[in-house]
Amino acid sequence: MGRNYRELKELITDLNLHTVCESAACPNVGECWNRRTATFMILGNVCTRRCGFCAVQKGGPLPVDYDEPRRVAEAVAIMGLRYAVVTSVNRDDRRDGGAELFKLTIEAIRERVPGCKVEVLVPDFQGSHAAMKIVMDARPDVLNHNTETVPRLYRQVRLGARYERSLEMLKYAKELRPETPVKSGLMLGLGETKDEVLQVMRDLHDHRVDILTLGQYLRPSPKHLPIVRYIPPAEFDDYRRAGAGMGFAHVEAGPLVRSSYHADDSHAAALC
Repeated sequence: MGRNYRELKELITDLNLHTVCESAACPNVGECWNRRTATFMILGNVCTRRCGFCAVQKGGPLPVDYDEPRRVAEAVAIMGLRYAVVTSVNRDDRRDGGAELFKLTIEAIRERVPGCKVEVLVPDFQGSHAAMKIVMDARPDVLNHNTETVPRLYRQVRLGARYERSLEMLKYAKELRPETPVKSGLMLGLGETKDEVLQVMRDLHDHRVDILTLGQYLRPSPKHLPIVRYIPPAEFDDYRRAGAGMGFAHVEAGPLVRSSYHADDSHAAALC
């Protein structure tokens, strides 16, 4: 609750923006906001899916706000960011899944803050290649789409999503722009086995993912999926070493790691 935290909270409120930091109850919000970093969430704060792990509000989608990209870019400029992360709720009500707004937001940031790098954390767009192409044509510096969990748990953890579809979309993004780092992440502690996690890691590498994040699932409320197991730090270290052995450009693993945690450092490490 330092000065930077308070100033950023006021800025987000004044510009009528949303962040995944608050909407998804991220445990790192204090650290990141005091570092003057945040993950902007576009297309409103109401999701059309009902994933069992996520704290974001569910329900009927809000109207698309075409001024939102400008306001995100304004926030990036005021914060003095050199690396911005943009995500969204799922918008299954839209044919392009919200890809157009991702494109407009990337372009607005680049115009307002030349030289600022932009990472996007996108939904699966229901498998639409056309939607993914819209995003990749805007040349994000990193394309992130989270796999979230192992295939066996998809029905209870990721309602409306399919493991194979997520893998295919990640591979397609890399095919469109081979020079762009592609990233994905997993939550651990939902009942998966170590062998299942390692297999997902191999699948992600086979589908040309460059950057991997692994973190502990933390239950947002009693209404969400329970924590089956807390993963000891040594096990996260094992996954980090395993990922390096598989050939990932960078692996970020630890209890409080989230897909956007230290995103600028992950991007820099992946390019080394």
